Amino acid sequence: MSGNYAWRKSDTIFTNDPSTDGAMYVGVILGSDKTTVSVATGHVEYHPLYLSIGNPHNSVRRAHRNAVTPIGFLAIPKADRKYDNDVHFRTFKRQLYHSSIAAILQPLRAPMTTPIVRQCPDGHFRRVIYDLAAFIADYPEQVMLAGIVQNWCAKCTALPEDLDGSTAERRTREYTEVLVETLTSDVLWDQYGIDDDVVPFTNDFPRADIHEMISPDLLHQVIKGCFKDHLVTWTCKYLEEIHGEARANEIIDDIDHRIAATPAFPGLRRFPHGRRFKQWTGDDSKALMKVYIPAIVEYVPVQLIECFSSFLDFCYLVRRSELGEDTIDKIVAALQHFHETREIFRESGVRPKGFALPRQHSLVHYVRLIQEYGAPNGLCSSITESRHITAVKKPWRRSNRYEALGQMLLTNQRLDKLAAARVEFVARGLLPPSHLPPPTRNSFNFVDGADEGAENDAPDMYLVEGSVILARTPQRGYPRSLETLAAHIRQPKLPLLARHFLFNQLHPNYEHDVHLIPADELPIIDTPIAVFHSAIATFSAPSDISGTHGMRRESIRCTPSWRRKDPRHDCVFIVEDQEKTGMRGMIIGRVKLFFSFHFEGVTYPCVLIDRFSRMGRGPDSVTGMWKVKPEITGAHGARVQSVEHVDTILRSAHLIPVFGSGPLPDGFHFAHSLDVFNSYYVNKYADHHAHEIVF
Repeated sequence: MSGNYAWRKSDTIFTNDPSTDGAMYVGVILGSDKTTVSVATGHVEYHPLYLSIGNPHNSVRRAHRNAVTPIGFLAIPKADRKYDNDVHFRTFKRQLYHSSIAAILQPLRAPMTTPIVRQCPDGHFRRVIYDLAAFIADYPEQVMLAGIVQNWCAKCTALPEDLDGSTAERRTREYTEVLVETLTSDVLWDQYGIDDDVVPFTNDFPRADIHEMISPDLLHQVIKGCFKDHLVTWTCKYLEEIHGEARANEIIDDIDHRIAATPAFPGLRRFPHGRRFKQWTGDDSKALMKVYIPAIVEYVPVQLIECFSSFLDFCYLVRRSELGEDTIDKIVAALQHFHETREIFRESGVRPKGFALPRQHSLVHYVRLIQEYGAPNGLCSSITESRHITAVKKPWRRSNRYEALGQMLLTNQRLDKLAAARVEFVARGLLPPSHLPPPTRNSFNFVDGADEGAENDAPDMYLVEGSVILARTPQRGYPRSLETLAAHIRQPKLPLLARHFLFNQLHPNYEHDVHLIPADELPIIDTPIAVFHSAIATFSAPSDISGTHGMRRESIRCTPSWRRKDPRHDCVFIVEDQEKTGMRGMIIGRVKLFFSFHFEGVTYPCVLIDRFSRMGRGPDSVTGMWKVKPEITGAHGARVQSVEHVDTILRSAHLIPVFGSGPLPDGFHFAHSLDVFNSYYVNKYADHHAHEIVF
């Protein structure tokens, strides 16, 4: 509802019919996608049709709270093999698809022109006028929806052999109808990519234009299509072109070893054997995006690394929940740089015919689609993919498998009634709410970041101070005194560092080096020490500081035995200068111990960290990620450590080693990755929050 589409349609409706003045515009969002519920019993397929409306916030639509609901199961016609290539049968299937959708949506036809009174969730009655606003679908379904020929664009008239980032005139319903009335079927098919045997379902409804309704698709177009199917596959082919098949296989194996050696991080899917598995899911592709660039550095040229970096920047920028003019400019710049750097695949012979690919071509339409529909993460096919689980797959498993569709429909009806009943009971106070209300803005500390000027060209934005608390219960089995605890965990510097920390807490305005203070002048900590194996960080994305979707909660681990195996010591962002934005105001620390103690009636929750220092004044020019290295002191290379208050922790950080030019040793385990390398990348692609924070 924040996009131009809803405003323009509202103006059009009122202009054509002044009696609709004051009616509430409700844009209908549709989505459909085939799904397989069972492979073992003969590829049991269903084709659900989903409906949502544009009025809820994106976070509500993605929260699995029935904002997206199934309204029908479309027919999947089957026939004998002799009809597989039959033109008439194919036309029948396509037209049956459109006719079915039109029949399902018929109850909305009258309220699209004449307002209808409906009761809203706030209890008020309003005049509502409906409109077909968007359709969520992957590319094969877009072809069927728009009635176009395969490999053509459903949004514009660009020729299939000229999709290398170029744009053409936008397709419209009126334009298509004029062409169909004027030209022959052969000309329409060959020169305009139009299949005139198909009449889109939108022709049955006022103001509806299927070419305008097709929304961006982050999952299938960008993540699974452009990244996994195109760029990753082309990189493997590039290595074969340059090094030959035998050497390329060795390099690809080492890339897989590097991916497997990536340190653990909250929410990051691991690849224990690299990427050699057959069935890829959307989550697998998203996880590979986060760790792929450091794994291929040194094996591919700079231009190819920049191609991946600019493409991932584009992905993470359009993924944001709130998009302003400055973000739009960054999206345009990232896409332009991607188009420039991907030429390496053409020059190396991997793509000699260019990049006439509908999925990559669709990226050029994203800026306009963002302006039309708002943030694309609310209109992504990942929403319908996740809805398959609750609306199709789970009901199918609850059935007896015999003529299961009727049982599935009954299950969905009952689940909807139970959900509606619970909402009613909660409203009447008969049941407690299942979710607490979201925190208010005052629950966190948000301060305006000052512009650092031309020195670092940092933008004005919010600096987010994460709320970090230690685990509820301390761990048993640890010594209670500071000295014996230091000996137990083999950290002999702990007592002195803790006393330095306490001195800084008691004297916050002390301007000299606390390490020069004689030990007998430092406060003594003689109260019992409590040790913790984890802490909870709660923070919000800067682009969505007041929305529930931008909030995140994650665990920071510091345990001697993770999953009964190796120790795990996560890394964190430590805020040192609140006046500087991004990494310029933070350092990286690896957590060695979470503990707390009392002094004069005050509890001090602390963290012992190994410190990392930034390398350079800005991010790496090739990968776009900051580099850090362990801080070392003395002739023996001892790690620099410090004790910090947990309030200085923003959130967890993900470091990926700078692997260098040599292969990893056989059997190298990821648990040792943070101990043996000389430098690391600060992974800004760990999640979309990190992408906004680490710049």
